[in-house]
Amino acid sequence: MLIVQKFGGSSVADAAKIRRVAGIVADAFSEDHKLVVVLSAQGDTTDELIEKANEINPAPSRREMDALLTVGEQISVALMAMELERMRLPVVSLTGWQIGLRTDARHGAARIRSIDGERLRKELDQGKIVLVCGFQGIDKYGDQTTLGRGGSDTTAVAIAAALGADQCQIYTDVEGVFTADPRKVPEAKKLSAITYDEMLELASLGSQVLHNRSVELAKRYGVDLEVRSSYARKPGTKVKEVLQPMERMLISGVAKDADAARVTVFGVPDAPGLAFRVFNALSRAGINVDVILQSGGVDGESDISFTLREADAPRARELLERQREAIGFREVAVDANVAKVSVVGAGLMDSPGMAVRMFEALAGCGINIQMISSSEIKLSVVIARDRADEAVRAIHAKFFPA
Repeated sequence: MLIVQKFGGSSVADAAKIRRVAGIVADAFSEDHKLVVVLSAQGDTTDELIEKANEINPAPSRREMDALLTVGEQISVALMAMELERMRLPVVSLTGWQIGLRTDARHGAARIRSIDGERLRKELDQGKIVLVCGFQGIDKYGDQTTLGRGGSDTTAVAIAAALGADQCQIYTDVEGVFTADPRKVPEAKKLSAITYDEMLELASLGSQVLHNRSVELAKRYGVDLEVRSSYARKPGTKVKEVLQPMERMLISGVAKDADAARVTVFGVPDAPGLAFRVFNALSRAGINVDVILQSGGVDGESDISFTLREADAPRARELLERQREAIGFREVAVDANVAKVSVVGAGLMDSPGMAVRMFEALAGCGINIQMISSSEIKLSVVIARDRADEAVRAIHAKFFPA
């Protein structure tokens, strides 16, 4: 089998952890599998490199930041190669540009365009374990780029798709995908399997197990994906297109996204096209909005509320203030003390009473719901951020009683 394995920064943070990961890799290699192993930068290396940059220049160019940040993954693969060499295993470490991972030129948030698999296949055919730097690539100008948050997950899935790998294993510090964050909800249950769509929703709603871009790629190319623990040698969670009846659960998980802010535009005239003008200004600036609520006001006016990433809130407010006279609204307000709490499950909308159970759990804690949004597999509420963890525990207890 051809397997792509990915290990995150916490899994290779020090020498002892590198040796443990090397043991996992060696065991798979001993079973005659061909292996491509994608690694992230060690521990807090990326944050430390950012701090070093800020000591020199608080506002460096994105190109030079990418040139700096790619160093972290190179350290990881070189050290892992040295450990595998010590174990007398055939190994080679490669950077993103050496495997021909081409991206666009958006430094800091590049998108993968293609992967030239020739070098990878050559090394695999020679019987080597191939270690690859995650998170990085090269653009059409020959400059190094980074893929942004979750970039190593995306690298691993993209390589698996390009090579037609039999499996892509994402190793983390948890045993798989749980019905909630087990660090916050000790009663959370590990899922044996979850669909791409459910995983994509959980990833976009704050679950830190997989990044949503990697799940999108896996779904698009049908990559056989599994989330496993780098600390416990046991099966993890399969991520796939369709689940068997015995694997199916009405609700797959409860997630919290604290990276949110609520923006309210008060006194928008009740006339055609004005909502378009509100959101067009944000769209043109590349600001994504999520939950939207429009409520009827008085005297032919309405209020429009929506959520977005907290970091985007100041810019959104500034853009809207510029439109105040043209649109004719009265005021823009921003509340950064909010969070989204969601339940996700393919059986959500087909099962009467799911929303009622969620609302009952929140009511029992005296938690006020500010906004509500739903889709076929997701039900989200916006609440006060300081009540979010409590809300997750209450909702989880309602859907997954002990």
